[in-house]
Formats: sequence, C-alpha cells, structure tokens
Amino acid sequence: MYRFILIAQLVALIFILACQTSPFNQGKIMYGNFCANCHMDDGSGLRGRIPPLANSDYLKKHRNELACIIRYGKKGEIEVNGKKYEEAMPGVPQLTYFEIANIINYMNQAWGNKSPFVKVQEVQRALEKCK
Repeated sequence: MYRFILIAQLVALIFILACQTSPFNQGKIMYGNFCANCHMDDGSGLRGRIPPLANSDYLKKHRNELACIIRYGKKGEIEVNGKKYEEAMPGVPQLTYFEIANIINYMNQAWGNKSPFVKVQEVQRALEKCK
C-alpha cells in the first residue's frame, strides 16, 4: 500500500511540474534555433537593420502573413513601431505547419506581446494561399 501511495504522489508531482512549464516551450526552442540570430533572444532586433518582435505592432497588423514570412522570407521595406526596415529576411522552408504555429504562438506571447493563439490549421491555410 505504501508503494502505491508513493507512486501516486510521484505521478501527481510530475503532472504539477508539467503544468507549470511554459506552454510555448517548443516555440521558444524553435525561435532560438531559427530566429534569434537576427531578431535576438529578447526579440529586440538588430538596431536599424533587423526589426524588433518585442512589443511589435507588425505582428498584430500582419497576423495572417506571419506563417508565409517565416516559411518564405520577406523582401522590401516594412514598418515596425513607426520605423522602416529594408533588410531582407530569409525564409525557413523546412519548418512544418506545427513548428511554424509554435514559433508564432511563442512570439505572440513573449516580450510583452499579447496576441491571440494561432491554430495549426490557420497556419496551413495561410501557407496554401501564399505558395
């Protein structure tokens, strides 16, 4: 009986710890692997060259384009928080719908951003439109 109680307590502890971790952990890892080199770990961007993602009005205004930008990149001038940027962004075509959704959801909740959750199906539809 004692062994059963000990196992039950251990399982409960694992569930409690799992619930306390960030729900966007995979997105954070993927962002670190594919985006942070340019946009920085804290989303601040590279002054004058790479736009910030932290507290970014661009993420909100262009919500439906984010999946396409991540996968296929972006060329041309953009405006973020009132400042213009012209540096081309390379795409990451090998990312899956799920990975792109996780990156977007991480960016939407990190660094002061408070944008809604994006579903994998939304990412898939967006990518089908921008092929």
